[in-house]
Amino acid sequence: MYSLTGIILSGGKSVRMGKDKAFIEIDGIPIIQRIYDIFQKIFTEIIIVTNQKEFYSGFKAKIVSDLIVNNGALGGLYTGLFFSSNLYSFCVACDMPFLKESMIQYLIKQANEYDVIVPRTEDGLQPLHAVYSKNCLESIKYIIGMGKYKIIDFYPLVKTKIIEESEFISLDINLNLMRESFVNINTPVELNFLKERKITV
Repeated sequence: MYSLTGIILSGGKSVRMGKDKAFIEIDGIPIIQRIYDIFQKIFTEIIIVTNQKEFYSGFKAKIVSDLIVNNGALGGLYTGLFFSSNLYSFCVACDMPFLKESMIQYLIKQANEYDVIVPRTEDGLQPLHAVYSKNCLESIKYIIGMGKYKIIDFYPLVKTKIIEESEFISLDINLNLMRESFVNINTPVELNFLKERKITV
């Protein structure tokens, strides 16, 4: 167990999916449950940021609603960090069913003296699979005040460490397996594709 908080952002409207992505089942298990089960192994505190608290009453977690509304994932991250009891938190979206414990632990170990520890894959930075410190709060609020909404917009304002693929490839000889950590599900087509591939944790 690490003295860190695991934050799950579950405030999206799931417009493209047509239903709440957090409770979509992969191999019979809701995505939110898959994430929660991994978080229980790693973190001393779990926070779920959602504007539908009643859906998450069955989880032993701190359930909170957005402090700054209508600012997407950036507002959700701000809320999670605000309520976190620890200096560092690991943050993910609720639609990421293939998280790898080894990958999360690797990022956590890089946290010393940095405010953001974010991996970068061939698809770019992965801000919703990253470690953040509470030192980010002021910078996030500043960026929101400027009318910006992307999480990466505040990175230049804090101490940010980017973890390249070449650094975490050693966690598994199958790089594609590690890349699955960053897969998220936005549409029914993507969901069917993943089910056909039969990706497993």
